[in-house]
Amino acid sequence: MKENQPQFTEKEIHKLVIAELRKYKVLKIQLANLKERNRAGMSDLFPIIRERDEKNYLKVNQIERAIEESLDTLERELIEKKYLSTQDPTDLEVYLEMGIKKAKYYAKKKEALNSIATALGMI
Repeated sequence: MKENQPQFTEKEIHKLVIAELRKYKVLKIQLANLKERNRAGMSDLFPIIRERDEKNYLKVNQIERAIEESLDTLERELIEKKYLSTQDPTDLEVYLEMGIKKAKYYAKKKEALNSIATALGMI
C-alpha cells in the first residue's frame, strides 16, 4: 500500500461498499431510462445537469459483475435482499426471511461486503 493512502477500518470499508450498492440501484434505473429515451428519440426529455453516463455505466457493470461472480448463492441473496430491494429491511428481517441463524448471517454479510470491495478494487 502506498504511504499517502488513508487507512480504513473494515467497518469504514463496509460503509463505503454499502453506499455504492445503494447508489447502484439508482444508477441502474438511470441507465435504463436513458436507453429508453434514446430508443424513443427523446434524449432531451429532461435537462441534463451533468454528464456522467460513461462513468455510471462502468459502475453499474462492475458492481453487477462483482455481485454475480464473486459471491456465493447465499451471499448474493443476502446482498440483494438487504441492499438492492426497494424495501429497507433490518438485518433481523433479512436473516429470518432467509431462514438462517444470526451468526451465520453476519459472517456471510461480512464475507460478501469484503468480496465486493475486493472485486471493485477498493481493497
